[in-house]
Amino acid sequence: MKRIYFFTLVSLLMTTQLFAQTTSPTFILIHGGWHGAWCWNKVLPLLKEKGIKAIAIDLPSHGVDKTPVASVTFDDYVNKVVDAANSVEGSVILLGHSSSGIPIAQAAERLTLEKVSSLVFLDAFMPQNGETVFSLVEKYPNKPDGNKGAALAESLIFSADKKSTTLDLDKVRELLYHDCSEADVAYAKAHLGAQPMATQLTPVSVTEKNYGVIPKYYLLCTDAKDFDKTKISTNVPCKKIYRLRSSHSPFFSMPDKLVEILGDVYKQSTLAVTQ
Repeated sequence: MKRIYFFTLVSLLMTTQLFAQTTSPTFILIHGGWHGAWCWNKVLPLLKEKGIKAIAIDLPSHGVDKTPVASVTFDDYVNKVVDAANSVEGSVILLGHSSSGIPIAQAAERLTLEKVSSLVFLDAFMPQNGETVFSLVEKYPNKPDGNKGAALAESLIFSADKKSTTLDLDKVRELLYHDCSEADVAYAKAHLGAQPMATQLTPVSVTEKNYGVIPKYYLLCTDAKDFDKTKISTNVPCKKIYRLRSSHSPFFSMPDKLVEILGDVYKQSTLAVTQ
């Protein structure tokens, strides 16, 4: 009788563990413009410590991906996100930083709620149907209050063919990393790359049926100097808007606080998956 009870208990524990593994979502972290998966190096181990599954990917022409930048299209970005999501067992939470709010929206439209339990926009451009990074900048222009808005435009260096941009490294500290350590700033400068223009000019094609019904969370970096996204955070209805008093790069300056917020999103998303 005891042997039967023991094996029943073991079987129950294994079933419970397997259920948790297949129902708890996996974060897919998608970097913003000019960056790569390298920007999540502080965040990934902290998520792991919390028992939260997460991966970070390089979009085409970024990080270790050597796709020629001039050839990269918006569809290339979206395909990379979709492929990453489909490579993961169970549901995913797509997190897009900055301009990657646009490709995660399009990827979510294709993947639907069956695969994407939540979308997280980290100080990101959160679009309605037909919108782009540039159209959102025009839709919600920043007030002329110092560096906000103008600083990013003044920091761009266009390639000769106008198909990509790089950032002026002399300006990126104040623009993106003003509350980050000198070591983090140096690390970022050594890894920043070119950004394909096509990915920021191509409009999303999303529907209320797919993209619209996926729960969305917005994390607004209130001290960001690249562009004030306060109004963009309300461009699409969200379940919750979090505020973090950080630069545009909390993955460097405040990884603990960022992960605390992501943990809250994870709990809500896990509950939604198991219900």
